[in-house]
Amino acid sequence: MKKLKFILSGGGTGGHIYPAIAIADELKKRHPEAEFLFVGAKDRMEMQKVPKAGYNIKGLWISGLQRKLSLKNALFPLKLISSILKAHQILSEFKPHVVIGTGGFASGPLLKAANQQKIPTLLQEQNSYAGITNKWLASNAKSICVAYENMENYFPKEKIRFTGNPVRQDLLEINSKREEAINFFKLDKTKKTVLVLGGSLGARKINQHIEKHIPYFEDENVQVIWQTGKLYFLDYKHYEASPHFKIYEYLDHMALAYAAADIIISRAGAGSVSELCVVGKPVIFIPSPNVAEDHQTKNAQSIANKNAAILIKETDLEQNFKKAFTKLLASEEQQKMLSENIRKIAKPHATKAIVDEVEKLINPTL
Repeated sequence: MKKLKFILSGGGTGGHIYPAIAIADELKKRHPEAEFLFVGAKDRMEMQKVPKAGYNIKGLWISGLQRKLSLKNALFPLKLISSILKAHQILSEFKPHVVIGTGGFASGPLLKAANQQKIPTLLQEQNSYAGITNKWLASNAKSICVAYENMENYFPKEKIRFTGNPVRQDLLEINSKREEAINFFKLDKTKKTVLVLGGSLGARKINQHIEKHIPYFEDENVQVIWQTGKLYFLDYKHYEASPHFKIYEYLDHMALAYAAADIIISRAGAGSVSELCVVGKPVIFIPSPNVAEDHQTKNAQSIANKNAAILIKETDLEQNFKKAFTKLLASEEQQKMLSENIRKIAKPHATKAIVDEVEKLINPTL
């Protein structure tokens, strides 16, 4: 058998990069001799994150369409044509057996070129609302791995594989890490712990809302692990003077943070939602309204519809947060119900299932 070669593409945000790296890691585990190449967008975060994970990457001159009129939009057709030509060159030189796209504008030109060269392609769609790039590529893809039901609204039904999203494998054992987590964060084991997550950059509205409720959390005698995000850390760092608050710019030990938490308040990006299903703790989702097609609300809604999480829109925080949180904190029964229901939705072995699909596309005559 010839040495296997795989190209993976996806980027712009961590939500597209992390799944691509997870898929590559699982393929590498199964095929240690295989060669890997990533293709991303020049000047985006994948150009740093991918080499850090140990893989080579090439960049295309591509960016997403802006929602308002701008010079970037005027350049888009030129960038697209240039990137498709460059993608053809990369494919002809590297000669991959399968090309995998995890969404984001960087994967568009590459997978379009792969389809033109009759190289089998697999798409991985993280959200409950399909992204514009994956919708554009779907008709020629061999297989489309999804994390939510009812995706035949966007993709050909016969190509859909309901695999779930890749999640960090260390999250599968968080129940055994509770003691370690309490010691790590220097918590009082007799008090309830709330974990607040707004993504790596941070969520301004969530941060403002938590700040406004600091006296309330103190009165309720709960301790809060608060990830403010990079953009807001210095604004809130001084609240660490309160014995009830642990303030972090970014949490490097997510498994321990999840293990310590009794209740989690989070954005509803696809990766976060998939992780929180595996973690199985009571969650209050506050989706970001500032994302394409409001997909975070759709992600959270699909979980809330199954009585597996509480969804509060940013516009309803003033009116609903305190009431919903107080009720949840007081009700062990509601906490247990949310935990059990969200765990039922989890797909802990999604990465393996996706790689099983990739392997089906490798030419059996190799």
